[in-house]
Amino acid sequence: MHRLGGRVLSTENAGVFSSEVEGEQVEDSIRIIGGYSDVIVIRHPEDHGARRAAEVSPVPVINAGDGNGGQHPTQALLDLYTIYRQRPLDGLSVAIIGELDRGRTARSLAYLLAKFERVKMFFVSPPQLQMKPDILDYLDEHNVRYELESDIDRVIAEVDVVYQTRIRPERVRDVNGLKRYAIDSTTVERMKPDALILHPLPRTVELDKSVDADPRAMYFRQARNGLYVRMALLTMLLEKEQSAPSPWGP
Repeated sequence: MHRLGGRVLSTENAGVFSSEVEGEQVEDSIRIIGGYSDVIVIRHPEDHGARRAAEVSPVPVINAGDGNGGQHPTQALLDLYTIYRQRPLDGLSVAIIGELDRGRTARSLAYLLAKFERVKMFFVSPPQLQMKPDILDYLDEHNVRYELESDIDRVIAEVDVVYQTRIRPERVRDVNGLKRYAIDSTTVERMKPDALILHPLPRTVELDKSVDADPRAMYFRQARNGLYVRMALLTMLLEKEQSAPSPWGP
């Protein structure tokens, strides 16, 4: 918003210091904040928190991540844009790796990839952390091909895109087994020469720094693309608002 010439009114960590701590519902907060702003960007701890906000907001609402296993739509948009800049989206094969049941970025990317033709996804994760049924049901409903895997070595050589995310050690019994889901210079050697490596960042041990120099590593470019994609989204919403009649009258 600053790059577009606007200003930001921040309420970060609102659950700690604001009226949220006294039990004020998100709907009431959004109605009030909407009177001070042209766009609301919300990250909410509850699943569907952003949807609740959007249903009552007098201004556009952007979901910046909701719930512990909800959605993160703007991240998915910048992920898709990063891929699009390198290759066609139709016909992609994508390995999505990590903590998928609660991975908002992974869930949103899977949902968005399903909009394109002949896409195939490989969900690579410990069985207890696999993608939730709601996303899998959506893929089934739209005849999108996917496979559930627990071994990265089975798919790494055949995919066009590797989308790596973290796995929190406290969520698995065998911490040493997390190496099976990590990418390092040895793993990269088995990938296609023109494959892409993406990560929503920040990273921990799941993506070794030795991969950074590889020309297929797109994650820093991916992060930079996030600035432009989100600027474009804000611009679209603000232009739409300026052309719409005011809800308060002339």
